[in-house]
Amino acid sequence: MDEDAFNMAVRKFLKEVGVTSQREIERIVREHKVDGGKLKLRMTLTAEGTPLRHVVQSEIDIS
Repeated sequence: MDEDAFNMAVRKFLKEVGVTSQREIERIVREHKVDGGKLKLRMTLTAEGTPLRHVVQSEIDIS
């Protein structure tokens, strides 16, 4: 396995996830589709054919 190519592929994937996720979060807040003053977020990372299941949760104050 080419470590540099692998590293670049992972970084490219994470950049896409980050950019598109931020756009979606901003859109949902802009369209006022959030109840209350907090936005509870959860991101689940899985990899098909593996036991990977990584969950990240956070809460953003939008008031």
